[in-house]
Amino acid sequence: MSFIVPALNLVLLVLLLPALLACVYLLVLTLLSAPIRPPLNTKRTTRFDILVPAHNEALVLERTLASLQQLDWPKSNWRLVVIADNCTDATAEIARKHGATVLERCNTTQRGKGYALDYGIRHCLDSGQADAFVVIDADTEVSANLLSSFASRLTCGADAIQAHYGVLNPDESWRTRLMTIAYSAFHAVRSRGRERLGVSCGLRGNGMCFSRHLMQTQPPEVYSLAEDVEYGVLLGLNNIRVHYADEAQVLAELPTSRQGTDSQRQRWETGRFLLICTYAPRLLRQAWQKRSALCLDLALDLLTLPLAYVVTSLVLTAFLAGAVSAILPDMAVWLWGCLGLFSALILHVFRGWQLCPLGPSALLTLLRVPFFIIWKLILVMKRHDGRWIRTKRNDRQ
Repeated sequence: MSFIVPALNLVLLVLLLPALLACVYLLVLTLLSAPIRPPLNTKRTTRFDILVPAHNEALVLERTLASLQQLDWPKSNWRLVVIADNCTDATAEIARKHGATVLERCNTTQRGKGYALDYGIRHCLDSGQADAFVVIDADTEVSANLLSSFASRLTCGADAIQAHYGVLNPDESWRTRLMTIAYSAFHAVRSRGRERLGVSCGLRGNGMCFSRHLMQTQPPEVYSLAEDVEYGVLLGLNNIRVHYADEAQVLAELPTSRQGTDSQRQRWETGRFLLICTYAPRLLRQAWQKRSALCLDLALDLLTLPLAYVVTSLVLTAFLAGAVSAILPDMAVWLWGCLGLFSALILHVFRGWQLCPLGPSALLTLLRVPFFIIWKLILVMKRHDGRWIRTKRNDRQ
């Protein structure tokens, strides 16, 4: 019987390990999430091509183009390029009406944002003289300082930059409120901490900026379900970090329809799981061989499970530890461990709420977290077929 206690300790450790890794990592980043002072830049000569990949975005594109027209940057130094990708609506016509250069792409076998961006970047490299390329989603509003924030970092030597990615419709439903807090924790809290550590903040797919040199030498030829995260990882493997522009922001719509939310979340979860299997071992190996903090952080970021899964792991471990400690009181230490990790997680979420645009009433929305977790677990059980499908944002689309 002497082997029972060591065996139970091992089982509890294995169960708790993913949550332990996530909570310690997130706690460090939370403690480093103070505001970051942006670099100064008085030059306004950097030339940009702003690429907007769009697939049947006639309902939202006009608002995005109007927002881009408000950029505080000399109009002679930026060009708007809309990639009308396999469109069957008025996307191209709307873009032309707003003075954009329109690239119409028709390829029914190679579908998705990765292919559209690859097409647009190749065209811009051949036809233009831009110093940098900015990627903006078609349902986005941008802050006026977006290009000036990018330019200041390009001047300091950055090749890849990510603006803060926020939510345009945070108060539309309880689900969008929860996702807004989660976005703030994931995008703002983590990115600030990673920027302060001098590692890569990663790419979010929207509000990205790349230097011309980077696009010529390492174009984003990635076409997976999470092509933005994958490209950020590939950059890290080549010792190129993504800088974080905290003072600039892009705000995009979250889907409000149940179908759209399910489709988007399932695509993200599936894509991220595939990236973990493909790249986590490579990142850890390179982190060890080259003593690369950049690769180690990217590996930790990939291996940090979504908060819903971390909470589930903590609850299951605590339940098992509580049952065992009723017979073996010494095992109660695992309950205290779960409580400590859960406290770190609460601090991370609370910091995310602090940095999001929602007020105190949004804290009540956190009472719906158990329903959100159940929804996430049900989605995991559904198999994704790997195809790119446009997200349905609301009941009209």
